[in-house]
Amino acid sequence: MSLTMTAAHSRLVLVDYQGPLMPAIHEGERRLSQALLLADAARVLGVPVLGTEQNPQRLGPNAAPLRARCDETLAKTHFDACRDGLAERLLADAPAGTRPEVVIAGCEAHVCLLQTALGLLGHGFRLWVVASACGSRRPEDRLAGLQRLQQAGATLVSAEMVLFEWLGDCRHPQFKALLERVKAQPVD
Repeated sequence: MSLTMTAAHSRLVLVDYQGPLMPAIHEGERRLSQALLLADAARVLGVPVLGTEQNPQRLGPNAAPLRARCDETLAKTHFDACRDGLAERLLADAPAGTRPEVVIAGCEAHVCLLQTALGLLGHGFRLWVVASACGSRRPEDRLAGLQRLQQAGATLVSAEMVLFEWLGDCRHPQFKALLERVKAQPVD
């Protein structure tokens, strides 16, 4: 088992960045910006991007820029998207007998992201949780969700860690383009 992520074996899952809810998320713009960075890198590197939306008829769709970057969006009613078919969807295009590595981020970190990630772990997926792109209304809830996921076996990473592991080499044809995208991100 590799300790690093590879673009060829990864799938990106972006959980519930719903437009009407994002203003309530602590540092919501920053979390969404990190998710967009991940989605842009995934698309450039050929990594499939799957979004989820919690009860979109009542809560609205994902933020338009993020939704546009998803290859597919799964509407769900369960907090754990696996109960609405996420695990099966991730396996549908994987080579027979293999499980893709899942890079995941989303909102709220202590509810839908947490339960979806726990569901994926329960289905035997290798999981990287992009902490820099995960949000909750309260910082303490975000922290608790991320800590619980780490204790359950998920690996916590940042968006930049994902990008540079997916690239693997500064000679990669997309390195300069993605480096410019990283440099355009706000720095605290």
